[in-house]
Amino acid sequence: MGIDYTKRPASPPPAQPPPPQQGGYPPPPPPQQGGYPPPPPQQGGYPPPPPPQQGGYPPPPPPQQGGYPPPQQQGGYPQQGGQPQQQPGVSLSKVTLTKSAPAVSLRKHGGQGGVLRVNLNWNARPQQQKGLFRKNTQLDLDLGCLYEFADGSKGVVQALGNAFQADMRTTGEVLISLDGDDRSGAVSGGENMSINLQDVAKIRRVLVFALIYEGAANWASADGLLTIYPVGAPPIEVRLDDPRDGARICAVAQLINNNGELVIQREVNYLNGAQRALDEAYGWGMNWTAGRK
Repeated sequence: MGIDYTKRPASPPPAQPPPPQQGGYPPPPPPQQGGYPPPPPQQGGYPPPPPPQQGGYPPPPPPQQGGYPPPQQQGGYPQQGGQPQQQPGVSLSKVTLTKSAPAVSLRKHGGQGGVLRVNLNWNARPQQQKGLFRKNTQLDLDLGCLYEFADGSKGVVQALGNAFQADMRTTGEVLISLDGDDRSGAVSGGENMSINLQDVAKIRRVLVFALIYEGAANWASADGLLTIYPVGAPPIEVRLDDPRDGARICAVAQLINNNGELVIQREVNYLNGAQRALDEAYGWGMNWTAGRK
């Protein structure tokens, strides 16, 4: 029987896959319904992150020991129940000049500059006079000052003689002015004087005084108080205490330029006489003539 080379032999049936061997890898598990299979845990790897909390953000980590303090509140306001921090070296209450503490520096006090206001207030209680025709008289205190400027100008500011202001001889600039004359003491604001401290170098010294113009020379009855108001600083008080009966003028305080630093010094020096006696006691060297209001 001959072989027909034009015909191909029939293909054998496909071979069946061999059964899994014992000890081999198991087939992969079927996928979970609706999600991805969890990754297998790795040996020696990092632990998986904790599951997120339900319905919120994870809590912030606790502050580290020795770390930085928490930031201040927005707006700079102190916390509830706290007190605002005070600036060092600046007193928030008035300053009273006494025998034991007679002077204060305006620079250190925080008020050197601007316009310095000087106020004199007193009690104008009636003075009883003896005799058949008794009458009540009130004290009339006058606020004034002797001044000396850097250009050599010197003089007096007072209601007497209508000398209500002081100006520099070279420029005509007014540095000191008196606002008026309270003849009764009934004005609640008393008498006020303004001293321009915009340029401290223009002022050498200013001696502030109080004068009893009318009424008995009884300073205890007057109970005078001089208050100095620097710009941006607490007031400075000088009480006219330790009165000396019979004296009609009192040097209350002196403003001195000490190498560019203005110092207010308590005087409270009662003198017999008037402005001439004050001039001689403090060496102003001016000529005086009689005058009236």
